[in-house]
Amino acid sequence: MNRIKIELKWAFVFLAMSLLWMLLEKWTGLHSTHLDKHQYVSLIFAIPAIAVYYFALTNKKKTIYAGQMSFKQGLFSGLLLTLIITLLSPMSQWFVSTVITPDYFNNVIAYSLETGYYATRKQAEAYFNLNNYIVQSILGAISMGIITSVIIAFIVKSKKSAQK
Repeated sequence: MNRIKIELKWAFVFLAMSLLWMLLEKWTGLHSTHLDKHQYVSLIFAIPAIAVYYFALTNKKKTIYAGQMSFKQGLFSGLLLTLIITLLSPMSQWFVSTVITPDYFNNVIAYSLETGYYATRKQAEAYFNLNNYIVQSILGAISMGIITSVIIAFIVKSKKSAQK
């Protein structure tokens, strides 16, 4: 358990940050009156998400590897962080959809019909539902986590010391 303590800590930081982000989206009307801006503003979430990976890997580098971490070690740590975040994502999505913003699916279904994005309610409901969003959260956590892990591991890795 000590070997993954840092990744667990930062996965829960990521989870808390994600839930706070969802609260912020709801409070600013992005889940209701400003649905037209939701997809664009939500992209900004990448900034704090990448920052959490950066802080997690630099924490691992300093704490476990005494300031000398290889790309491989960083990548492994990032992928472990990704795995934990992915495992937490269904619970997180359920919490967001049932506690933080239970009206989101009804709102986005109505908006998608109003704007013509979907022609029928059945089509909109097939996409905008908890099960589909849970699957999307899992796939998003895996894909973005892998990409972020590779990039941050490359950035955080130690430079080779000069040969004497």
